[in-house]
Amino acid sequence: MGKEKTHINIVVIGHVDSGKSTTTGHLIYKCGGIDKRTIEKFEKEAAEMGKGSFKYAWVLDKLKAERERGITIDISLWKFETSRYYITIIDAPGHRDFIKNMITGTSQADCAVLIVAGGVGEFEAGISSNGQTREHALLAYTLGVKQLIVGVNKMDSTEPPYSARRFQEISKEVGAYIKKIGYNPAAVAFVPISGWHGDNMLEASAHMPWFKGWKVERKEGNASGVTLLEALDAIIPPSRPVNKPLRLPLQDVYKIGGIGTVPVGRVETGCLKAGMVVTFAPSNVTTEVKSVEMHHEALAEALPGDNVGFNVKNVSVKDIRRGNVAGDSKNDPPMEAGSFLAQVIILNHPGQIQAGYAPVLDCHTAHIACKFAELKEKIDRRSGKKLEDNPKALKSGDAALVHMVPGKAMCVETFSEFPPLGEAREGARRSGARPRRSGARPRRSGARPRRGGVVWCVLRPLAAIPATSPRPRLPLQAASPCGTCGRPWPWGSLSRWRRRRPPRAK
Repeated sequence: MGKEKTHINIVVIGHVDSGKSTTTGHLIYKCGGIDKRTIEKFEKEAAEMGKGSFKYAWVLDKLKAERERGITIDISLWKFETSRYYITIIDAPGHRDFIKNMITGTSQADCAVLIVAGGVGEFEAGISSNGQTREHALLAYTLGVKQLIVGVNKMDSTEPPYSARRFQEISKEVGAYIKKIGYNPAAVAFVPISGWHGDNMLEASAHMPWFKGWKVERKEGNASGVTLLEALDAIIPPSRPVNKPLRLPLQDVYKIGGIGTVPVGRVETGCLKAGMVVTFAPSNVTTEVKSVEMHHEALAEALPGDNVGFNVKNVSVKDIRRGNVAGDSKNDPPMEAGSFLAQVIILNHPGQIQAGYAPVLDCHTAHIACKFAELKEKIDRRSGKKLEDNPKALKSGDAALVHMVPGKAMCVETFSEFPPLGEAREGARRSGARPRRSGARPRRSGARPRRGGVVWCVLRPLAAIPATSPRPRLPLQAASPCGTCGRPWPWGSLSRWRRRRPPRAK
């Protein structure tokens, strides 16, 4: 893929079974990203498994488990070309069990396409408190994706089919919600589509003569159109920080036969070239880059916004992992943060937060537990003015400066220098995998989850304190004995020992 056009990254989000993969697959097929023979092959395979309507979704759902279950599990990266942009499209899983994968994909996007199903009962299921429509829209905004397109899908399944009234009803309700979380509905294109039949994807649909097109108003300039593709072409490309030191958070690391270790991720700042010596933090591994590729085509250099894979010398897949950050070893390389001072905004926490609270944070592509070691001061969330020193607790709506300590090695940067690596979110899926205090008893299986938003707080590091010495290994302690027979659990000569954290000082 050449560099003549600007590269844009788009994530497709929404409730499970809203038609994200089908819409994305159909768009890729229509834009020439996949040939007709392959689509016919997928159609035949899908029909044999009794899933004939999944032929477009199978363009993206490559895993056998995904095809058998009919849902997307991991994120999928595909490319296609429009009149203005080269677009990398990220299909995120809608199922709540794979919300961590959705966060990884969304954190790399410049624009989100929110797919909502227009079918009878389907929209209501997605927008309900247990659906993923609200969760995904809120996550996209808190992950820094400030441009949004809403596709009202399955218009062929409305009652009656292609109902203008249904489209207006859905647009009004979704518009009210996205305004509440921070988006400006006037700057969001609402497009009625059918991902299966292709209505309003590339060309105006004859089934919806009532739809006169979408219009967006924003300070960078207004835009209008009819189709989803035109809405993608109206995206405003973000400014790319090329002159800053290289920062590339790893999304995954692959071992490819005959080639070697290939880390994959998006360049956030700086540029990556073949022959460059890079350092991975926090693993502190230094190596040389042999080659850089994007969508199987070699690149002379990768710039901010490019999703690339790069081959590195003499590094095992065990040495680096998702959440590591690559940087130029000769120009301000990234380092492990032993702790950091963060500006914390509590969005929608179900209770109070006190010192010692240890939630799992999502920072760039890393998912790591961090402890609220000290609540330094409560501040005004708009002006930043100090309100109270050493507050005892924080609740929803509060903002504070907090000293954070990661539970494992972690790379984090200040928000002022590297915004993509200087913002973290705390959150978990609603089905019970909640962050909790150390030592708290886990909720029993099937227990009713507590109410509260999926994203509980947003953190912006103001100062990262480098780790001065290697992280100490935890002491070996005997496993607790079985309550019935007294033998250590789990049984066995080697597995009876396990690493445990020492008890927290009271």
